Amino acid sequence: MANRILLHVVVVSVLSASSANADEKDNRQSEQLHYKVEMQGSGTFGDNTPLWLNANKYGLSSLDTENGYIRASLEKPVSAETDKRFDFGGTVDVVAAWNYTSRMIVQQAFLEGRWLKGVLTVGSKHYPMEMKNQELSSGSQTLGINARPVPQVRMSLPEYWALPFTNGWVSLKGHVAFGKTTDDNWQKDFTGKRTKYTQGAYYHSKAGYIKIGNEYRFLPVSLELGLEMAAQFGGKSYNVGADGENYDVVDNGGGFKSFWNALIPGGFESVEGKYQNIAGNQLGSWLIRLNFDYESWYLGLYADHFFEDQSSMFFLDYDGYGQGMEWNEKKRSRYLMYSMKDMMLGAELKLKNAAWINNIVFEYIYTKYQSGPIYHDHTENISDHIGGNDNYYNHYVFTGFQHWGQVMGNPLYLSPLYNDDGMIMVKDNRFWAFHLGFGGAPSYYLKYRVLGTYRKGFGTYSLPYDNPEGSFNMLAEAVYAFPEYTALDGWSIKGAFGVDLGNVYGDNYGLQLTVAKEGIFNIKKNRKK
Repeated sequence: MANRILLHVVVVSVLSASSANADEKDNRQSEQLHYKVEMQGSGTFGDNTPLWLNANKYGLSSLDTENGYIRASLEKPVSAETDKRFDFGGTVDVVAAWNYTSRMIVQQAFLEGRWLKGVLTVGSKHYPMEMKNQELSSGSQTLGINARPVPQVRMSLPEYWALPFTNGWVSLKGHVAFGKTTDDNWQKDFTGKRTKYTQGAYYHSKAGYIKIGNEYRFLPVSLELGLEMAAQFGGKSYNVGADGENYDVVDNGGGFKSFWNALIPGGFESVEGKYQNIAGNQLGSWLIRLNFDYESWYLGLYADHFFEDQSSMFFLDYDGYGQGMEWNEKKRSRYLMYSMKDMMLGAELKLKNAAWINNIVFEYIYTKYQSGPIYHDHTENISDHIGGNDNYYNHYVFTGFQHWGQVMGNPLYLSPLYNDDGMIMVKDNRFWAFHLGFGGAPSYYLKYRVLGTYRKGFGTYSLPYDNPEGSFNMLAEAVYAFPEYTALDGWSIKGAFGVDLGNVYGDNYGLQLTVAKEGIFNIKKNRKK
């Protein structure tokens, strides 16, 4: 019944939008309503949908070898016109899916208001990655585009705002958000209540970015610095026993104090005794990007350092505790330094006058170090403190940095959705990888992209692989948008071929076809002169 209703909505939307006049495209954005209807189908020879047919799609994907969906959305964009102090908008984006984790998916549903340059958003929305190419990068390590969006309240300065007293040379942007995850039922179904799962967890993210440089002046060079942080907190955690029946329920709170400890990292877990860490699953990334933006070419060099705790955030940890009766007191100015090994390093080259190949991205990712293999809290007999074994994307109270089985950061960390034992954890977070992406537009109506990744995984420190497992993942995708002067104006067709080779994801060969229709019709009639 629900599918029939959705199909009826899709047909009505298409017919209504097709009757719009051609000159509606010239109207102001705040007076336009955008629509899009889309159908997608995928088929795979192998065990899973190939990685790059599945990853970095905001969780709208499936590992099942046969899957598909029908999707319909309506969007009223928020105007960015500087002469309009206030504007509002919103989006409804719904999906009827086949062989997905849900049959009916509300992919996006939000209301948004802008006052001057500040924006308030309430609901589920796709947020793009910062400082990375959306189509060619392997993905951000903290605020990525791999998992379903979390419904949230978000205050943001989405575009760089130049500080008035810097003559345009220093600009800032950022956001603060609080939300609530929606995968409670999925977690119970996936685990069968036989392994650890959480219910009612909250989500928090914040980020700040600063840009130094002014592209409008004589030197087209700029430097961007950023800090992204996220946290899972609150709700209840169910730590299931080895027998699959007895379990402990951990109440993680959820009051004002919990929200404050997520905003300003602090507090401690309710299950902790004399050794106390910060409450919730706190993580983040340091970002840096150097931009060279010339008339005919652009080059960006960037780095993304992921951290799970203080030791990997600052590469420094306190190690000056006393002995005997003073074993838990800070007695000396002594610190332990960690190596700066784990990093994503990337380069992006744009050739502005080229057609066949006009954008190239190369990335190297290394995550094996994780502050070293040893974690030891100081004791009465051994006063040394070593904060290693960071276990990226995993947590001993929460089910890790995932939503609906997909990691919320970079998909090269093996998502829990791949696990066949019902455990919600990232079983392969120690790896190194080379990633190459390139694309072009041979014509105004045709564009393509190609992704290729070689990855070697080592498992985790606590559950290492017997032998390192390698994989090669490839995607070739092309999109053709039909010309405006034809009867198929607004229609597009996209075909993609994906391959996985190796032990991590298995040997998979997949095809994916997407057909879409999009357009615009006015909310207000054109004003008569």
